[in-house]
Amino acid sequence: MTALTLSTAGAATLRADALVVGVAKGPKGPVVAAGAEAVDKAFDGKLAAVLDALGASGAEGEVTKLPAPAGLKVPVVLAVGLGSVPDTDESYDEEALRRASGAAARALHGTKKAAFALPLDDASAVTAVAEGALLGAYAFTVYQGGDKKAVKNGGPKQPLAEIALLGAKPRDKEHKAAAERAVIVAAEVNIARDLINTPPNDLTPEAFAAVASATAKEHGIKVQVLDEKALLKGGYGGLIGVGKGSENPPRLVKLSYTHAKAEKTLAFVGKGITYDSGGISLKPAGHNETMKCDMSGAAAVFAAVVAAAKLGLQVNVTGWLALAENMPSGSATKPGDVLRMYSGKTVEVLNTDAEGRLVLADALTKASEDNPDAIVDVATLTGAMVLALGNRTFGIMANDDAFRTSIHEIAEEVGEASWPMPLPADLRKGMDSPTADLANMGERMGGGLVAGLFLQEFVGEGITWAHLDIAGPAFHEGAPYGYTPKGGTGSAVRTLVRLAERTATGDLG
Repeated sequence: MTALTLSTAGAATLRADALVVGVAKGPKGPVVAAGAEAVDKAFDGKLAAVLDALGASGAEGEVTKLPAPAGLKVPVVLAVGLGSVPDTDESYDEEALRRASGAAARALHGTKKAAFALPLDDASAVTAVAEGALLGAYAFTVYQGGDKKAVKNGGPKQPLAEIALLGAKPRDKEHKAAAERAVIVAAEVNIARDLINTPPNDLTPEAFAAVASATAKEHGIKVQVLDEKALLKGGYGGLIGVGKGSENPPRLVKLSYTHAKAEKTLAFVGKGITYDSGGISLKPAGHNETMKCDMSGAAAVFAAVVAAAKLGLQVNVTGWLALAENMPSGSATKPGDVLRMYSGKTVEVLNTDAEGRLVLADALTKASEDNPDAIVDVATLTGAMVLALGNRTFGIMANDDAFRTSIHEIAEEVGEASWPMPLPADLRKGMDSPTADLANMGERMGGGLVAGLFLQEFVGEGITWAHLDIAGPAFHEGAPYGYTPKGGTGSAVRTLVRLAERTATGDLG
């Protein structure tokens, strides 16, 4: 992973391969941001004018490379846009800093060391810049470089190897803690991205469970893995029903991080469909190619639990990974079949492509047995949520309005776009079944909300619960932007980690 240091060196004296400065969009043209004073001086006070002449405006995410003038010990200056100049006495928005540093790090792939001289007004800004740079310095190259010619030419460009933050204070406890937190959180987000990007022939439920087990044990996290025999014996009809069409059987993984002084317990439940063909209700052509990402919820939960352990948070966090592969075969669940879930309820399967809610139902019931203070499930659950909120925003549903609001505020705080969604009681009737206790499908309109209502049926009585539908932002198919790469994004990891932090400190509204 990319290394991060807090440097006391000045922008004009540090030796590096590139120097990153911020430029904002002012009323009369680009404005050089704080932190770049020494660089501007090296340009004889004309850096803004040079950028203006090159067509730079300071717009968010805009990247402009310049040859460094005499007086700097770097060959390249990279100016990155921060968006509009903030009002007097206001600091740059943390998400603007995060995205700018991410864009700069992406532009510096193939570079060994870069110094970042962006505005660092406080510890929060240190976190934002460090986190953005580390998330931007990401590339999934595990399966590249096999071509002999490509190897001879250096292979795929590797991420920026080292980041030095200028302007932070290495001896300041808050700055040091902010940087250390950013390193941990970014590392886990990137691990989640790696898992999401791994081809489904390599990341089967068994393989995912093995990765989770090995990593958890390294960090003192207790692990329990239920294989297909244990799931069948235990009556986990949802997981068995979804996974029985595949040669790769399902798994339910429990990860338990505990702290001796913890007063609260959170349970995170993740949908882990390592590949989703739709089953017998086969997806149409053009909808299968990215279905390795259908385990993004489980990846987020796994990463969040590990991050909580590495941060030593004073809260108990349990992670549940509901892992299965949804495939069509002679043994696969069919539309019209009835499954008896772990809770004892029966579900008529009307669509085998609505499988995520089935595996989550078993995991939610199991998680409820521990009677945690709150349960949050994370899933790439419905295309309907993408239609409602687009590709960059996840929906939040909950059985407690205050909890839903708190998660929305937390997501906004860490820079993850989200939106509160309702659970209309009138939509529940659409899941009535003449054969079973309920069906796995309801009304077509409001399908994302119907899925939330289905999950709510399996949450233990009296337990606060929220559902994050990350179907939109979990996997980015377009061009990279800010600190967001093409492919797996690690959506919801930062929200879950911040929720755990606020629960640990009692700062949860």
